[in-house]
Amino acid sequence: MNTVRLIWDRFEEGFIVFLLATMTLVTFVYVIFNNFYTFFYRVGEYFAERSVGVSEFFYDIGDVILDIVQTMTWSNALTKALFAWLIFFGLAYGVRIGGHIGVDALVKLASRSTQRFIAIIACIFCLVYAGLLSVASFEWINTLLQADIGADDLGHFGVKQWHIGMIVPIGFTLVFIRFVEILVRVIRHQQVGLGLADEAADAMKLSETEEHKK
Repeated sequence: MNTVRLIWDRFEEGFIVFLLATMTLVTFVYVIFNNFYTFFYRVGEYFAERSVGVSEFFYDIGDVILDIVQTMTWSNALTKALFAWLIFFGLAYGVRIGGHIGVDALVKLASRSTQRFIAIIACIFCLVYAGLLSVASFEWINTLLQADIGADDLGHFGVKQWHIGMIVPIGFTLVFIRFVEILVRVIRHQQVGLGLADEAADAMKLSETEEHKK
């Protein structure tokens, strides 16, 4: 079980890195091409009165790059789709690593039994929220699946709207599973709070580390 969990954790991290890297690469290529063709046009203008053949050569290169840019309208749509996947897939990852604002800082001032009770109530609310959105988004995806509508600027690649939107129910389902895990750990006394990030405690630890270095 631990091996499966480790594999999933590594896949989760790797998939998030993949989404970020792909978004960056697509944007980088588009920006480069979108500005590169002007360079060849300027070089072509420079040689216009000196050598017509050389000038036409650089103009042709500029035209080719411009054609590529004009056909890359899909890059913006792809970046938006990847960003949507990053957000909804990252929801569960954020719960896992406690990547939240330290919302339970005040709760930690209470006794451990009170903290545990509040954590159970909070988990139940989070489970209800994630469960409702999971069911609603599954119904939404089913509607898109039946409509079989192509995604904007990506439809000619065979990408449908439901292909992009399916990450919504997947993301909330993963969030639901994460909070089930937290609830089980709290009930078993393996965990007190929700495991959310405590920024104040992190700041104190950092301060203590800096003092030791001095």
